[in-house]
Amino acid sequence: MTGVPNVNEIPLAKIEVVLDQFMAWLQRYGETSWDYQTYFATPLGGWAKGLYYRNRPLGTLAVSPMIVSEAFVPSARRFFARRLRFPIADAHYAMGFAFLAQARGDSSLHARAVHFLEKLEEERCSGYKHRCWGYPFDWETISGTIHQGTPLITTTPYVYEAFREVYQFDADVRWREALASIARHAAEDIKDYPVSQTASTSAYTPFDKGGVVNASAYRAFLLTCASTDLKDDSYWTIAERNLNFVLEAQRPDGSWYYSVEGARDFVDHFHTCFVLKALTKINQLKPSADYWRAITKGVEYYTANLFNEDALPKPFSKRPRMTVYRRELYDYAECINLCILLRDRIPSMNRVLESVLNDLLTRWVKPDGSFRSRELWLGWDNVPMHRWAQSQMFRSLALLVLQERGARVAVKVS
Repeated sequence: MTGVPNVNEIPLAKIEVVLDQFMAWLQRYGETSWDYQTYFATPLGGWAKGLYYRNRPLGTLAVSPMIVSEAFVPSARRFFARRLRFPIADAHYAMGFAFLAQARGDSSLHARAVHFLEKLEEERCSGYKHRCWGYPFDWETISGTIHQGTPLITTTPYVYEAFREVYQFDADVRWREALASIARHAAEDIKDYPVSQTASTSAYTPFDKGGVVNASAYRAFLLTCASTDLKDDSYWTIAERNLNFVLEAQRPDGSWYYSVEGARDFVDHFHTCFVLKALTKINQLKPSADYWRAITKGVEYYTANLFNEDALPKPFSKRPRMTVYRRELYDYAECINLCILLRDRIPSMNRVLESVLNDLLTRWVKPDGSFRSRELWLGWDNVPMHRWAQSQMFRSLALLVLQERGARVAVKVS
């Protein structure tokens, strides 16, 4: 990785202005949006994507019109489906407003965080005893269709964090009850599948057999956190085996494939961040030389292979397919999150943070206050998508403001 600027002060005043403009935009735009999956969340789009997985030549023909539209006329999404509300976005917004409420001591921002938690209570998956969340659309994957309302272990941990952050601020017993319910869901409804004497892979949903690395990382983090928050060691017993799966899945060069079954052996930016974030947060709660070794090895791969010659995030180091974009907001948001977690212990991450923030604030902020979604090969995808990744960027910048102001409230869940 070359071309990283020298470390300077974080442009805090500029970031706060960007956040204020974004919050005004969010108020005007509303809490629903289209999504990068909009094309494929329709019955026709889902059929075409499923065909692509079953028969690559025919499927390529079927999905081509949607891919062309995504690449050249992304605003056409509005003609394919209605706007939706996304629990994963609501969780990120709740955290972002909670961070800013702490940083600024502003009760109106706390009220916004509570608003999103209350929306999450309304959006939880039906038919389950314990609280859990998924997508509001049918998701066609290489393994089949994951139906709307199916709990996802890649969504529910963000909701856990959201309730946790607000509880740390206001100590409302409603949020602690939610934490306990979410932990029970992750422990009981999401299943384990042993892969070695010390490791088990976590399922992605209550119905699959596991193998996706970031899913195990998410569950390991959630249950590690719950073991500490709720003082229940049984959660750590489960988490440790999922954590060991992640450690054992790390490749000699420090990377992680998306999954271990062989069909999805790509390495991309934000999933790498997901895994490294989970390991780092776990290591903060359960410090271990083995965990830190995996983190540093992963960071070495990350900085050497997932940035371009201009020191900006690139989507893949090992691509699964041709893509229609150069860079995307999600990578920037997760890069900032990872830098915030690691910059005190790995100084080089400060230079990464400086570079990414500079480009974000220079090129990605739109006049209306929202962020561009993707830099395409020709032009930009300017359709604001809460899940991809307006909410993630809002959260990451809000957390950065909180850290820079040094205003975090030191309250433990108990």
